[in-house]
Amino acid sequence: MQQAQTQFKPIIGAELFSQKKLDACTHCGLCLPTCPTYRELGLETDSPRGRLYLMGAAFRQSDPIPLNDDWAKYIYRCLDCRACETACPSGVHFGELIEEARAIYEMNTERPTEQKFWRNVVFKGILPNKDRLDLIFELLWLYQRFGIRWLTRKLGILKLMGKMGEMESMMPEIPNPSLKQTIREFTPAKGVAKYRVGFISGCIMNQVFTEINLATIRVLTENGCDVITPSQQTCCGALHVHNGVRDTALDLARQNIDAFDTDDLDAIIINSAGCGATLKEYEVLMEHHPAYAEKAEAFATKMQDISEFLAEIEMKPPEGEIRRRVTYDEPCHLVHGQQIRLQPRKVLQSIPGLELIELRESEWCCGGAGIYNIVQPELSAQILERKMSYIAETNAEIIATGNPGCILQIQLGVQKRGLPAKVMHPIELLDCSYRGADPLK
Repeated sequence: MQQAQTQFKPIIGAELFSQKKLDACTHCGLCLPTCPTYRELGLETDSPRGRLYLMGAAFRQSDPIPLNDDWAKYIYRCLDCRACETACPSGVHFGELIEEARAIYEMNTERPTEQKFWRNVVFKGILPNKDRLDLIFELLWLYQRFGIRWLTRKLGILKLMGKMGEMESMMPEIPNPSLKQTIREFTPAKGVAKYRVGFISGCIMNQVFTEINLATIRVLTENGCDVITPSQQTCCGALHVHNGVRDTALDLARQNIDAFDTDDLDAIIINSAGCGATLKEYEVLMEHHPAYAEKAEAFATKMQDISEFLAEIEMKPPEGEIRRRVTYDEPCHLVHGQQIRLQPRKVLQSIPGLELIELRESEWCCGGAGIYNIVQPELSAQILERKMSYIAETNAEIIATGNPGCILQIQLGVQKRGLPAKVMHPIELLDCSYRGADPLK
């Protein structure tokens, strides 16, 4: 009798899980061929349908299965790439369900020390704190700038550091920290202002990919936009949502919603696919928080990916020729999470001289998936290998993709294969065309 009481003790946060969304699944299996983990491992429990069964069994009212390590293994081995959503004829919101399940798991489980590092140090202590982020990336810039990186690699120190060493090996060149200071709160349109837009500069985007942010602002001003980049904004919370750290994600969402005056803006622009998918779902994140539900809906309605925005307005035709072979990789959270497929191609095809080569399985995940390549390195590498085989077929000089995680992951693949190719954001290529610059020089 006592055992039964222990087994059926209430699950903290169970109200977050939507049985209605789960019931939309008809178990047809059309999602299985689109799932990277199922294709690699061949296990039903590593398919979208199998994971939905596991969620349903854990959160049912009678005789639930335990939220233990075995259950979590399959739930966290999901890339959350959402390819299953594109394939699903019933419109199952799988991404929302897997994120709800992870949030509930985190509320009911004591994590091992290594996993606490991600939750307590990275997700709660660093990403939401601009001053800490600035300090860390300034130190990383010094580490690279003064040859310490070269020395640690030469001495083999990184091999002794485990996952921290793996993270360092994927780290790109950090831009000079002073570059961030050139992004102002208000950047006026060139010529007559036609639009007034907000810009999400992000956390990692602003630290590591500052040049992409600057290129995005230049492109927007070229197209008649006054650009508002509020200093009060913070990390979007995408990594938090994907990894079940929902309490911090809610705090970040509130701060971002408050930072932007949606009534005064025609759109709020983002250049990161993963961040954009989360920002567009603030309304879902806030559905149990009535005080912010209406504001979250207004915010999410104004959110647009940069390529989505440019495709809707009368974009200024670029004139500078870029005679380069380019292939386009579709970030999962752009093509599957936001259903944006044609718009980035339209941007690239507008550039004179650019030869756009279609990539086989362009919509297939690269294996980056936030921190997936760190916490699931072997499976991530297998998924990346598939992507890189098709990229190599194109003989492209430039691989264009619109998400920071994808850029880092594909750069890693390019390095490992020794391919003579550069990974860039599509908006960087458009910016180069506007400025008459060669992206490879």
